[in-house]
Amino acid sequence: MATLGLRAPHCNSQRPPRLPVGKMVARGRKRAAQDSEQGIPSPPGYSAIPIKFSEKQRASHYLYVREHRVREGTKSSWPQKRTLFILNVPPYCTQESLARLLSPCGLVQSVELQEKPDLADRPKEPKSKFFDPTPVPGFQVAYVVFQKPGGVSAALALKGPLLVSTDSHPVKSGIHNWISSYADSVPDPEALRAEVDTFMEAYDKRIAEEEAKAKEEEGIPDEEGWVKVTRRGRRPVLPRTEAASLRVLERERRKRARKELLNFYAWQHRETKMEHLAQLRKKFEEDKQRIELMRAQRKFRPY
Repeated sequence: MATLGLRAPHCNSQRPPRLPVGKMVARGRKRAAQDSEQGIPSPPGYSAIPIKFSEKQRASHYLYVREHRVREGTKSSWPQKRTLFILNVPPYCTQESLARLLSPCGLVQSVELQEKPDLADRPKEPKSKFFDPTPVPGFQVAYVVFQKPGGVSAALALKGPLLVSTDSHPVKSGIHNWISSYADSVPDPEALRAEVDTFMEAYDKRIAEEEAKAKEEEGIPDEEGWVKVTRRGRRPVLPRTEAASLRVLERERRKRARKELLNFYAWQHRETKMEHLAQLRKKFEEDKQRIELMRAQRKFRPY
């Protein structure tokens, strides 16, 4: 019986043909372009703006932006329709850098960086240049206030990548940034004195207004007929603050602990007696030496 001779196919014939390096690079660029056209993944309600530290950097960092909004009836520290809220702000992106990057969208009124979103509705107080706590390094959030509402819509339509550090506006990094931060940490005595004087003047003015208001309301009954009585003395009373209360409680606790633990055990009582006797003996010996010295100098007069 004749057998058919079948030749096994060559193993290389099953592999797909390899593309040249140039075609592979072109395909990668085409895929990247398609991905950019499809959009960058971002949290719901946010738009992504790619930024780069400099032209040499290949990878992009993304800022996620949206218009700052609050619920109806809720007070906000930021003006409505003119505030842009930004997430994922890198440490090297300063307030000046954000203002410059967003300046093509419109006139920027203010930029503030924070560690986390501000959910409080309290009014903003002017920040101190010397007494504010050092911000935590790391990624932050930003509130950018434009002078007109059109700046927010223009910022939401921005296309990048935007450059943080340029030749005309360089941003310090590495050891240069550390040197600059150390130099800024040394306060100017004159500027510090001026800020302290301004704060104390505002404080004294507020206290005087409160005292005048309390004096006007003294003796006047309220809606329910109660009269508020305020005691004023020559000596300033201890302020009723949490810190003062804690100090008083700690002082009382120490006094009570000393009284409770004094001669609590029998061996403590014995040691106290022995120490007292030792002190008496020491004093007796010192008196004897002093008397002997006075006798030698013929100055001892017992009567």
